[in-house]
Amino acid sequence: TTYSCVGVFQHGKVEIIANDQGNRTTPSYVAFTDSERLIGDAAKNQVAMNPKNTVFDAKRLIGRKYDDPKIMEDVKHWPFKVVSDGGKPKISVEYKGENKRFAPEEISSMVLTKMKEIAEAYLGSTVTDAVITVPAYFNDSQRQATKDAGRIAGLNVLRIINEPTAAALAYGLDKNLKGERNVLIFDLGGGTF
Repeated sequence: TTYSCVGVFQHGKVEIIANDQGNRTTPSYVAFTDSERLIGDAAKNQVAMNPKNTVFDAKRLIGRKYDDPKIMEDVKHWPFKVVSDGGKPKISVEYKGENKRFAPEEISSMVLTKMKEIAEAYLGSTVTDAVITVPAYFNDSQRQATKDAGRIAGLNVLRIINEPTAAALAYGLDKNLKGERNVLIFDLGGGTF
């Protein structure tokens, strides 16, 4: 929710790709200013100067209804404005001198576009197919909305998988395991670090 991370499966293993700041994780922040849209570290770095127009936690909104009790609780703590648009939450910001409303899927797609660009810079080629991870507790609506965000970002979403499942898969990929094993997979979550 707090950070995003992109990796590529090649040569039999998953490689996590560093962003343009050299970090293996990118803040899931999008900021709107009078002149530009910032994503990732650049957005997070200016949040103190532009809190009302810096959006984070879009994953907490995605695929939910505006009157969801979780959203009603979260909006109390966010500096940006969330409004109801036909019962769906929209984030209201000022961008280039105009009031704009964005769906959570649109904000998430901006972060996914940034992750796509990070992967493309590393690989030196266009990325179209992606597997996107979501929290294990995400319901069907949240999963579909995440898939929609990927589509908006220009990705062909091959699959949506649970974050702990991704951790388990990444663990097992480079192991030459024989027979049955019990392995505890603990997904600490990006917001923890």
